[in-house]
Amino acid sequence: MKSLNVVNLVGRAGANPDVVHFPSGSVVCKLPLAVNRRSRDSQPDWFNLEMWGKTADVAGNYVTKGSLIGIKGSLKIETWTDRNTGKERSKPVIKVDRLDLLGSKRDVDPGAVSGYGGDSEF
Repeated sequence: MKSLNVVNLVGRAGANPDVVHFPSGSVVCKLPLAVNRRSRDSQPDWFNLEMWGKTADVAGNYVTKGSLIGIKGSLKIETWTDRNTGKERSKPVIKVDRLDLLGSKRDVDPGAVSGYGGDSEF
């Protein structure tokens, strides 16, 4: 039996992208995403996104807080030891493989690339 780990979400960026360029040339972008539920009176669900390479560059250049985006990726669980308590901690993160810029023309730079899915770099 094959396993399947695919996540598709459409929501709004909860902050401006946090982009880090490494000396090796790799680029990572981290971004919170708010996804509304069908019920209008409920709070949105929040997801932590992680993008690498050209996808990270596109997000850094064209996504701002409040931008409507669509993503396709896979779920991973990050684990670490809390420095203060020494306890193991974890959080779910969506590793984005494809980023779609869904906002109106006014929301996005006219030169923006819509629907970029680049190769991930680690």
